[in-house]
Amino acid sequence: MEKAIFLDCDGTWIDLYGVKNWLDDLVNHRARPYKEAKPLVNLALFAKLIHKAQKKGYTVNIVSWLSKNSTPLFDEEVTQAKKEWFKKHLPSVVFDTIYIIPYGTPKTNYGKGILFDDEHQNREQWEKNGGIAYDEKYLIDFFKQL
Repeated sequence: MEKAIFLDCDGTWIDLYGVKNWLDDLVNHRARPYKEAKPLVNLALFAKLIHKAQKKGYTVNIVSWLSKNSTPLFDEEVTQAKKEWFKKHLPSVVFDTIYIIPYGTPKTNYGKGILFDDEHQNREQWEKNGGIAYDEKYLIDFFKQL
């Protein structure tokens, strides 16, 4: 197994769906929810665990979809908002690669290894392609065990 970890964001460790009126904003091409989302995990602990994993030779990567309701300009705004969120909330973390990809794109196109994703079909597809996939509730415990 490759020593690569891939992290979905929205619904996995970032609470996009907890932002008031998130769906209305996305339908109307407003990136506000990506900027205002709260974390679903303790970020200080998460940053330490990511650093520990990277010191042990793991790559830690982001593989996150853009909005389903999309335009090229909105895609740019969402990508920028997500990257700014990472810098603001995890300033000490340097992700090995950040893939912010069109909605519905198979995440298996971007690597192999271990995936954390809140969407069942993404985990299922990942495992069909030889990877290991977990849902969001195992994220912190997995990193603690590395």
